[in-house]
Amino acid sequence: MSFIRTGLREIALKVKRQRTRMALRYEKRLLQKSEINLGREGTSQAANFPELRNEIVALKKLEQEQKEVALRIAQIEEGIKKIEAQRQQNAREQNEAVAKLEAEKKPLLQQRNEAKNTTDLCERELTAVERRVQENDSADRELLKQLSELQAMAPPPPDLETQVAAITARRGRLPEERAELVRARLGSADASRLAKEKLLAAEAELSVVEKNIERVRDEFAARDRALGDNSRAQQEAVREARAHHETVEERKNPAYLNIGRHLASQGIAPPNAPHLLTDVHRRRGAVDRHLQHTAELALLSSKIDKQELRKFYFSVVSVVLLVPPIIFLVFQTPARREWLPQETEAILSINSDQFERDDLPKRWRKDQPNSWPAIWSGLVGSARQTPGLNMPRDASRITRALTTQEAGKVREFVLVEGRGDVSRVIRSIEKDKNFEKRVISGLPVWERADLAVARVGPTTLAVGASAEVDELVRVRLGMKLDLKITGQLFDRFQALDRESALRLISRDPPELAHVFQPIFTPALLGSSQLLGLALTLQNPVRAKLLLKLNSPQSASELARNLHNDPQRWLHLQDSELLLYAQPPEIERQGTNLELRFIVPENSARLLLQRIAKTSPADIAAH
Repeated sequence: MSFIRTGLREIALKVKRQRTRMALRYEKRLLQKSEINLGREGTSQAANFPELRNEIVALKKLEQEQKEVALRIAQIEEGIKKIEAQRQQNAREQNEAVAKLEAEKKPLLQQRNEAKNTTDLCERELTAVERRVQENDSADRELLKQLSELQAMAPPPPDLETQVAAITARRGRLPEERAELVRARLGSADASRLAKEKLLAAEAELSVVEKNIERVRDEFAARDRALGDNSRAQQEAVREARAHHETVEERKNPAYLNIGRHLASQGIAPPNAPHLLTDVHRRRGAVDRHLQHTAELALLSSKIDKQELRKFYFSVVSVVLLVPPIIFLVFQTPARREWLPQETEAILSINSDQFERDDLPKRWRKDQPNSWPAIWSGLVGSARQTPGLNMPRDASRITRALTTQEAGKVREFVLVEGRGDVSRVIRSIEKDKNFEKRVISGLPVWERADLAVARVGPTTLAVGASAEVDELVRVRLGMKLDLKITGQLFDRFQALDRESALRLISRDPPELAHVFQPIFTPALLGSSQLLGLALTLQNPVRAKLLLKLNSPQSASELARNLHNDPQRWLHLQDSELLLYAQPPEIERQGTNLELRFIVPENSARLLLQRIAKTSPADIAAH
């Protein structure tokens, strides 16, 4: 393993060399700055050295160029000041002109408002006179109507003449009143017309003044925009000139650098800044030390065995190339699998935690303590024989996978998932002398006459007959094909609520009658390609039924039949008990149907008995 130490040593040397190179670059930048500063302050001393004549000449040319640029900057800034003064003068003139026009506008605005008020008053008076004329005409028509009604009455009233005389007198006064109102209407109309003419004249004069104000503002705004554009152009020219000035200053740095290096080599310091020479010497010493350290590190690296270094690099590259595939395989491995055989036709999953919490099992255990053990044993199958494991207390889930062979024999594969690590159960089995241990490809299996047990996961046990447990072990080891989690059966199984007390699914529904006692009607089983049932045994009992049919048309037809005649389809076979208390809620998606309904308690009890394959006679015997 010496090549590993060699490689790590070389890596440490590389890190040190990189740090030294970074420090060297930093010190070189500081040295260059200090030499430039020394050259800038020692330009007068440089005139004594003929070899620096070219630098002095270049500096004079650049300084002359800087003077010209500075003069141009001063001229442009003076122009900007003049433009700003013009803009301020323009603003003052605008304010004065607008104030003068506003003063002219004020009396005209007051006249317009007075004329408007007068016009409104005349309009109101004219409207009032018109209303009174209309009231006079209405009163005349009303009196005439009363007079006609009196004359038409039969027999006439005793005071007919008196009433007629009164009405006639009132009608006689109306024409005079109307004539006065008409004269008043004419006067009001003339007054309203004169007021409107005065209002129009006042508005015309006011409009002229407002247009003059708007025109003056536009003129001054245009002048201000022109001055502003000119000012921005001058400011842009100033920025360019200052940038040029800075560029020229930077072009002087090479000359200052040569002068500073020469003065430092000669040991000459400017009288007004002697510390600059000391700074240059200190920076040169730091650069020399870093260069020496870099050379020492290079010498140490050259003495390293190149063959061992190649071995180290080869090992590192190999690890780097192998890590991504390993990570990819780890992430591609499913987080959870049921590890059931591929030929599985039906799955029954019992959630023992939920069974302990739900209402129906609690009442059943309390009301019929002698019959419930038979139901529970029938539901969990051979899992009840697991030694050292109390099912309701220690197991969280029991999964039974069933498949039918050609001879009609049903094979059952049982997985028991514990609440925690099952090492305690395995230790108790190892101590049991009735069990014999054998190994299948490194995975131990314990076997006795009527039971076999194998640990196929940290918390999962395979339990049952010897042949079935051996097959589960081979499936777990990958020696036989498993029930893929992406397959249709497992997908629909996962679609059932995992927190349900009981889940049942079959990809060959007609065969359910051979696995359990008859549950569903033959018509429902025969029309389905896949059937899934989930039960929540609370109060009330709720069920979720999944059906997959061969085509969308068949799914639509079955949904219609279930909606129109649910009694024919949703009852327990060979029984009058219905599976639903209320018509089910039906959802269709393509070829899939999903039914949700409440199950009556007596139907739920009989359903559990048939899944457990315990008849009422068997329960009574217990």
